[in-house]
Amino acid sequence: MERRYIFEQAPFASCHASTIVESEPGKFLAAWFAGTQEGAPDVKIWLARSGDGGKTWSAPEVVAQEPNVPCWNPVLFREQKSGEIILYYKIGTSPRDWSGFFRRSKDAGRTWGESFIMPAGLLGPIKNKPIQLADGSVLSPTSVESYKNWACWVDRSVDGCRNWTHHGPIYHPKHSFGVIQPAIVRRRDGTLLALMRSRGIGAICASTSRDAGLTWSTAEELKDLPNPNSGIDAVTLADGRLALIFNPTHQGRTPLAVSVSNDDGKTWKLAVTLEQTPGEFSYPAIIQAADATLHMTYTWNRQRIVHVTLQPSELNG
Repeated sequence: MERRYIFEQAPFASCHASTIVESEPGKFLAAWFAGTQEGAPDVKIWLARSGDGGKTWSAPEVVAQEPNVPCWNPVLFREQKSGEIILYYKIGTSPRDWSGFFRRSKDAGRTWGESFIMPAGLLGPIKNKPIQLADGSVLSPTSVESYKNWACWVDRSVDGCRNWTHHGPIYHPKHSFGVIQPAIVRRRDGTLLALMRSRGIGAICASTSRDAGLTWSTAEELKDLPNPNSGIDAVTLADGRLALIFNPTHQGRTPLAVSVSNDDGKTWKLAVTLEQTPGEFSYPAIIQAADATLHMTYTWNRQRIVHVTLQPSELNG
């Protein structure tokens, strides 16, 4: 395992909510929001690049902003057919009233096109990356945080992320202040599993789709995966296992660890602990690169973004 900061010094006081994508084989983009503090009007979306497998990173640069209104939760995604990189992000005074925006890059993130707003009623991927199925359809995990009413949806596109249909809601039948920020993984039998952050439940929740994301079961808590109302992410590995990065605790945002499931999400085993000292280590992202290396980013005490790489063999779940 290798661990590094994406930047040592930066022109902002606070940062959070990172995302990472492999833009070309061995080349990566990472983005996050940063400014005075979360929700401050000077918060922008920042981006850094790596051309050597993540060993070194360019200086942070602003890639999206709105005058006097904060930006939130960037998500980077590479659409397989076109090769375009899409940067999704939110703009608004709070998660209750934000709108979804996106920019496209046709040259692996070197330059970016105009910023567009998502159609009314659509927010784009809310924290975690979309997944692309074998038939080319893209499933975007999204959610809303209304007053005392949280729920998840999945948006589906069959034309390269240009038009979307809205599927859901996914909700917990006993907890209206329930689930947000799903991460979608494919299981060996072809079904899909959405893993979700929860509030007032105390555990990660799960929902299943057996029809390629068109319909979803109600959310059920996974009692062996505690959740302190903190962000998670997950990925299906090339060998079929599922990897989940999260805070395995009922309170606080430490430790941060990776658990692995070898039975399509029925049971999970703690595989690697990334952070365990006092502090905040949160809002992780995880992908598997073309060479099978796992790449993870996360918030380090709201001051830096950490990048970790490890090999699948190091996940002994």
